[in-house]
Amino acid sequence: MLVGVPKEVKIHEYRVGLVPASVRELVEHGHQVMVETMAGHGIGFDDADYEAAGASIAGSAADIFAKADMIVKVKEPQPAEYKMLREGQVLFTYLHLAPDPEQTKGLMESGCIAIAYETVTNQRGGLPLLSPMSEVAGRMSIQVGAHCLEKERGGAGVLLGGVPGVPAAKVTVLGGGVAGTNAARMAMGMEAHVVVIDKSLDRLYQLDERFGSELHTIFATRDAIEQHVLSSDLVIGAALVPGAAAPKLVTADMVKRMKRGSVLVDISIDQGGCFETSRPTSHAEPTYVVDEVVHYCVTNMPGAVARTSTVALNNATLPFALALADKGYRKALADDVHLRNGLNIHTGRVTYKAVADALKLPYTPAEDALAL
Repeated sequence: MLVGVPKEVKIHEYRVGLVPASVRELVEHGHQVMVETMAGHGIGFDDADYEAAGASIAGSAADIFAKADMIVKVKEPQPAEYKMLREGQVLFTYLHLAPDPEQTKGLMESGCIAIAYETVTNQRGGLPLLSPMSEVAGRMSIQVGAHCLEKERGGAGVLLGGVPGVPAAKVTVLGGGVAGTNAARMAMGMEAHVVVIDKSLDRLYQLDERFGSELHTIFATRDAIEQHVLSSDLVIGAALVPGAAAPKLVTADMVKRMKRGSVLVDISIDQGGCFETSRPTSHAEPTYVVDEVVHYCVTNMPGAVARTSTVALNNATLPFALALADKGYRKALADDVHLRNGLNIHTGRVTYKAVADALKLPYTPAEDALAL
């Protein structure tokens, strides 16, 4: 199979679909890999590194899309990219289609086979290709949140951990999954007062067992969310419904009543965000203010630490990329129900129910689309 790796075009996105070590693995399996020139340059992987691993270097993204059997990316294709996709071509990347009807339409019209990292599952019911970026985003959320609390960034001028004689900031994390757990861990490390709110008692029990009295766990009700959000200095939105739009847990009215200079960091923004006042931002302009509350809603948060993020992502995606290349997408998806769960679009049809429901589109089960 000819595997293509274009350079990411989203603003301030320096991650790359395959690192040289992953290219070498694919080449060892008998595949060809074509990488767009400078695709990994921003994080220290130069064209010479890819050539040494066995890749050929393409002069443009158009060359990649025109020739490759499978495109491996990081971020969802932008309009100029999905217009270059062709019928039967495999696209393996993050998609986040539920809040994005335009991209969904573009992928359907292309006739491609679009497999989303964020809906691939594992035997434990987890999301193994989302977890690495959730870990990064969770840890980063506290880092950027602490920065946004500084006065010149619009915040209240509060130090997250306080100092002797001055109370620590209160951090509320909405969602106790991978991102939320990593956010809580970092916030506790900075000696903040940390609350995690989740609707799963089992998950709250696990967090309590893991962190003990350092972490305050609260069962999610509207009343609990409102109470803790209004009293917080920093709120992390880490709620996730796999493949679907994120639930709106914090209303515009609640934001209006929050403390002046408090901060919201919306990790869920890729799936539409879990604050009613959230709107996507970029690393170029990461924040905005609503009702004197600072909002950080960058859609590719892990892109800020692009080298760490790329290597972590490749560790997770490589086995699946090898399966798709070695077996062809039909057999790979037929053999592995967890990889099959990643199929979102197949030759014009939506094959992931949460996406179909969110966008009010007809749904075709992946098994039917593949005629299994």
